Amino acid sequence: MASIGIIANPASGKDIRRLVSHATVIDNNEKINIVERIVLGAQALGVDKVYMMPDSYNMGYRVEDKLNICNELKCEINVINMMRFDGMEDTLKAAEFMENNDDIGCIVTLGGDGTNRAVAKSVKNTPLVTISTGTNNVYPVMLEGTIAGMAAAAVASNRFDKNIYAQKDKRIEIYMDNQLRDIALVDAVISKDVFVGSRAIWDMESIEKIFVTRSHPASIGFSSVIGCKKIIMPKDDFGAYINVNTNGISVMAPMAAGVVNKIFIDEPIILGFNDELEYISKSRGTIALDGEREIEFSKNQSLIFKISRNGPYHVDVVNVLEIAQQNGFFLV
Repeated sequence: MASIGIIANPASGKDIRRLVSHATVIDNNEKINIVERIVLGAQALGVDKVYMMPDSYNMGYRVEDKLNICNELKCEINVINMMRFDGMEDTLKAAEFMENNDDIGCIVTLGGDGTNRAVAKSVKNTPLVTISTGTNNVYPVMLEGTIAGMAAAAVASNRFDKNIYAQKDKRIEIYMDNQLRDIALVDAVISKDVFVGSRAIWDMESIEKIFVTRSHPASIGFSSVIGCKKIIMPKDDFGAYINVNTNGISVMAPMAAGVVNKIFIDEPIILGFNDELEYISKSRGTIALDGEREIEFSKNQSLIFKISRNGPYHVDVVNVLEIAQQNGFFLV
């Protein structure tokens, strides 16, 4: 018996950055279509149970109804019975349930960097297949649902060593008062904005520092600022940080869909896994994690930033399907 989990965030791709850029909107009806294809791809290759996070749009129940009506549903869809908050708490709770359920061999996420960050706070060992349906997406990728479902089935079969097809990802750890306060998978940004507010951050003039686990000019968002000067790959055992709005060099970086800005930065500084960067605030501000303001800090507050490889296992979909093919997984 093979089971997978699906976390489809109904709020992904709907933040204020849609109003200040030219990003594509993936609405909840399209997310339902993607989930249908995930289920169909997975059940065709042996998945007999799919666990789904409950949500305000009832995506799990709608997928079940649509596939039953057309007589295509062969597996069981189980919408998790849990208290719903219609916020990030739902993702945290659903991810925790899936991580602690031994039957679930793979989790498929539909969302952006923020959604996957929330999942990563609960998931340590269950491999993730990530589909991009958010705004600025570095961690998840654009992926056809059918292929995602097939890959999830191959992972959930437990026939292949996950260390071959999945990478243990890096994360940024933020400590306050010697306690781990929060994490980011891609970037953490220190901002002069004093309130969390609408969470999404887009005003570069308020930025003081950027920390990254990875950076590339082909990414969208804060990590691209470092990426336009230095490329850091997910496999590299280090991250980096830069000071922003300085008198240093200037780069042209893609900050949002259709938005390429000139930004002044210092040279990137490498942070190895054993390095710590202490930041003592000169005034109040906030820290944005994977694009969303989450932490407020006060004047003269001490914050410690670290890079580690304590993130989730991230599935290389093409790789796992190649391994499956080489081992006869698709033969019937």
